Amino acid sequence: MRVISKSYLFLGIASLRSCHAFVGPQSVRGYIVGISTSALHSTTSNKLSPPPAVLNKVFENDTRPIILFDGVCNLCNNAVNLALDWDPNGTLRFAALQSNVGRALLQVHGREADDISSIVFVTPKGAFVKSDAILGITEELNPLPFLPLRPFSKLATRLVPAFLRDLIYDGVADNRYSLMGKRNECRFDADGEFDDRFVDDRLAEV
Repeated sequence: MRVISKSYLFLGIASLRSCHAFVGPQSVRGYIVGISTSALHSTTSNKLSPPPAVLNKVFENDTRPIILFDGVCNLCNNAVNLALDWDPNGTLRFAALQSNVGRALLQVHGREADDISSIVFVTPKGAFVKSDAILGITEELNPLPFLPLRPFSKLATRLVPAFLRDLIYDGVADNRYSLMGKRNECRFDADGEFDDRFVDDRLAEV
């Protein structure tokens, strides 16, 4: 249980601060202001690229993994804040599950476009969900220069059964709105401080 607590550390601290499945692509390999949720799909009036094309575009010139998070979940947004703080080298990118890019990446990896039940960790080789997504993200985090979390993440992956990890994850995910509530707005980088950390949703357009 000590190993589990290390690997889930950033989620726990995020709640204070206010995967078991690997899915391969089906057809190809491949600070904060608010915007109303009704505007999350504002670009749907424009023609959108097919999901495989979106996958190619988001990794064409940038192979950094992408975290798909629930854009209206306060707990999830706090976790994003923490990941930004603990990723000083900028190895991770972010996109809301509800965004056009997020929806396309869900589809190309075999999930429903409106499935926001799990965080998703998308890499050029495939995607991870639930506890495996958390562990994949944790591998990239360095809260202190001398304290990388990669060893703890790898140890948890090997020693803790996936069903047990997912049980803990589901307990948090299923109650995330009850724990910290939700907002009627979606996160994006307004002042450009993290311009290269949030995926441009225009990449989903033709």
